[in-house]
Amino acid sequence: MSEPALELDAVVRRYRQAGGALEILRGASLRLMPGEAVALVGPSGAGKSTLLHVAGLLEAPDGGRVLVDGQDGGRLGDRDRTLLRRRALGFVYQFHHLLPEFSALENVIVPQMIAGRPRREAERRAAELLGRVGLSARAGHRPGRLSGGEQQRVAIVRAIANAPRVLLADEPTGNLDPGTASGVYEELVRLVRETGLAVLMATHNPELAARMDRIVRLQDGVLVPG
Repeated sequence: MSEPALELDAVVRRYRQAGGALEILRGASLRLMPGEAVALVGPSGAGKSTLLHVAGLLEAPDGGRVLVDGQDGGRLGDRDRTLLRRRALGFVYQFHHLLPEFSALENVIVPQMIAGRPRREAERRAAELLGRVGLSARAGHRPGRLSGGEQQRVAIVRAIANAPRVLLADEPTGNLDPGTASGVYEELVRLVRETGLAVLMATHNPELAARMDRIVRLQDGVLVPG
């Protein structure tokens, strides 16, 4: 059996404030396997974004472990943790955060070149991935000339351009109308199946959540089956 792409082991996260510590995660645990698409649900303010930030090695847990591709992020120094995040993790947010001065193709090329891939190889892979999501004809367009759904598809492609093990998505369809959201979701799941990528997606959309492999709910700081 393959190892988890992402494992959260009794993760605790708290924030200091004037009245004391506010505990958001109270021992959250999860095993995310390669090729698995998991929906993360829960009410606003439950800590879904915090959990994704901790899972993505953007915030350090106050307790527990975060293992990405078998490596414990808490045992790594800043440089190695950054390298692990760059190699093994991809991120998609509710807002696409594309670089407005660059074309769709260039937006997918840039992170690959930052990771050390030669320009020609990066351009070839960017064109291939944009083709997979039906955007070959739009590759030369800047984000301002793309629809909301097209922008999010570019953002997803950009996030997986470096072939990460795990994609963390925070309400990636929350800014789209239902029909467009469904189309973006289908493209995302298809890429998961084709590449063996593992996805943890926070969403308020129960219909999209129900179409994923399973649902986990963040409840009182722990993860329970949805």
